[in-house]
Amino acid sequence: MDELDLLKKSWNKPQQAHKTLSVNDIYPMLHKKSSSIVKTLFYISIAELVFWLLINAIPVFYSDEHKQKLEALYQNDTLLTVITFITYGIILVFIYLLYKSYQNISVTDSAKKLMENILKTRKIIKYYVLYNLIMAAVSLSIGFYYVLHNDVNLTDKIAHLSNSQLVGLYAGIVAVVIIFVCIIWLFYRLIYGLLLKRLNRNYNELKQLED
Repeated sequence: MDELDLLKKSWNKPQQAHKTLSVNDIYPMLHKKSSSIVKTLFYISIAELVFWLLINAIPVFYSDEHKQKLEALYQNDTLLTVITFITYGIILVFIYLLYKSYQNISVTDSAKKLMENILKTRKIIKYYVLYNLIMAAVSLSIGFYYVLHNDVNLTDKIAHLSNSQLVGLYAGIVAVVIIFVCIIWLFYRLIYGLLLKRLNRNYNELKQLED
């Protein structure tokens, strides 16, 4: 049991003196923990940006054949370029907002203000995760569209499929997109969800201090 838990136990005792002492001691610890959580979220977001940059860059530089295939599939395509720039732009905005949240939490000196900053951080994370899930579904769907329509080998095979086979093909694509989005959701649930739980716990503790 850490020092904060011991103080909370003491705070829950009926004696007013114990409660006053605990309130004064618990708040700085909650403040420090909240600041540390947001700082961790900030570092994770930077790591995520680097990860996606590497995922997109390594195959292109690693294999000339792969690069040629990509150029053939997406040649002169402005839509894909726009989506890519928007995606990385959103990640950069998200990193900036998390950094601002960390700064705000670090310098705040009141429980009420700290609670407001925690709520803002929670909203930033939720909107970011929702945006990424939507963009993952859209990007993957566009990727399948280009592969099916621009890959010569595939287009020849698809031309000979019956209606029922086409329905099966498109149903399979939808299933793959859904599974992929669910995997990403589980990833965010694991990484960001655990930290948000701790942040929520701090928020609830602050509400008790304010009551």
